[in-house]
Amino acid sequence: MHLEELKHWRKAERKRLISARLALSATTLERFRCLIDEHLEREFPILFTAHVAFCWPINNEYDARPLAQRLRESDAVTALPVVRQHGQPLIFREWHPGIQLASGALGIPYPTDAREIQPTALLLPTNGWDNQGYRLGYGGGFFDRTLAKLTKRPMVIGIGYELARIDTIYPQSWDVPLDFVVTERGVYRRRANSLAFT
Repeated sequence: MHLEELKHWRKAERKRLISARLALSATTLERFRCLIDEHLEREFPILFTAHVAFCWPINNEYDARPLAQRLRESDAVTALPVVRQHGQPLIFREWHPGIQLASGALGIPYPTDAREIQPTALLLPTNGWDNQGYRLGYGGGFFDRTLAKLTKRPMVIGIGYELARIDTIYPQSWDVPLDFVVTERGVYRRRANSLAFT
């Protein structure tokens, strides 16, 4: 697939998958959130002592805020991504209730003046995810650039729903695979360039 064809395909696929997610009821979303929380807490106990970056939910994405609260009640530090400049890697700033937020790209809140941290784990929402562990995001490439530039890569856990699974996103050289994908069904681990359900 040529690059221009790929851009059009990804844009259409992104729109289709977001529309399907937006059609989910509040009851379904809450059930999925609770199941994903259970999988994360059971399978990744390291999160309770990690520096965990997560994303403020938009468009019916998984809402990590209740889990983040429980992680903070242990020894975890939680953070949100911050866009410094278009085309540049993200930074991560500590966040918990009480830290001031501003509205950023796509209307997503970010901490304005909290301390910068280096995450050891990243909970990364997906619009789509494929059988090789690649993520279809919003098309800005922020997370791919960031993961490629970090001196110490965090554990990257993609968070999505089963309805967002596709055969392939047609990964390119700049696409960075996820280490895991967690859905309402359970945990998928990336092994030998493909995802295996664990």
